[in-house]
Amino acid sequence: MSKGKYYPRAAKGPKGGAQDMMKQLQQVQKQLAEAQDSLAEETVEYTAGGGMVKVVADGRQNIREVNIDPQVVDPEDVGMLEDLVLVAVNGAMEEAERLAAERMEGITGGIEIPGL
Repeated sequence: MSKGKYYPRAAKGPKGGAQDMMKQLQQVQKQLAEAQDSLAEETVEYTAGGGMVKVVADGRQNIREVNIDPQVVDPEDVGMLEDLVLVAVNGAMEEAERLAAERMEGITGGIEIPGL
């Protein structure tokens, strides 16, 4: 009987552990690309001034439409119209960002990936 120290063998992981992980990463990458493509087709809208200004953005945060009710166009008060457009654009961008985050969270499991 040997009097040396007992060193248990390192447990071996599942066969092909690195390969399996690469396959999973490739699958996640594919799902992310598909989700980003679908975000380009989904839209959100935001209104300001009681619906007088409406901005539509897609899930990739591109402005698709700006609708202004003619009643809100007052040459004497251009500043108000500018403010309403600004509020609507910023709101639409926030909604688009929220939509993208929701779609990506389902794929990434809540892990934040830069650039997505």
